[in-house]
Amino acid sequence: MRPEWFRLEAGEAAEVWRDQRTGFLGRVAGPHFETICRDFALRSGLFGGPAAEVGSGVVKNPAAKTQIEIDVAVLGPAVPGERRRILSLGEVKWGDAMDQRHVQRLAAARDLLAADYDVSGCVLACYSAAGFDEDLRAAAARDSRLVLVGLADIYP
Repeated sequence: MRPEWFRLEAGEAAEVWRDQRTGFLGRVAGPHFETICRDFALRSGLFGGPAAEVGSGVVKNPAAKTQIEIDVAVLGPAVPGERRRILSLGEVKWGDAMDQRHVQRLAAARDLLAADYDVSGCVLACYSAAGFDEDLRAAAARDSRLVLVGLADIYP
């Protein structure tokens, strides 16, 4: 905000907000909402077992030379001699309604991780402050391994 102080002091707060809103949502509100969603995932009990670790990361797809960002990764406890269980993979959107494309990316990440992790019970989770389209809601109603988490779930 330092470069905008002169405009704020001149009484142009509405104009400054108009110009800076997108950057604020992308650099402040979105990342903070991701943290809130990870905290929710840790305490929610939605994923079929105790969460030992919740974080974020990137899944590399060497064949396509791409990466898939995972905003909320929920792992079960490590058990000696067994592959680590991934309880859930999730994507977070602050300002965008989510649709099937988001689930497809999570499913692709899950499939890539299957070589090294136990993903047999992995729940795909979409976290959105802006909501979900009707096709995604219908898919979640049919599939218990797809969870939609909105603000009303996080803040009942």
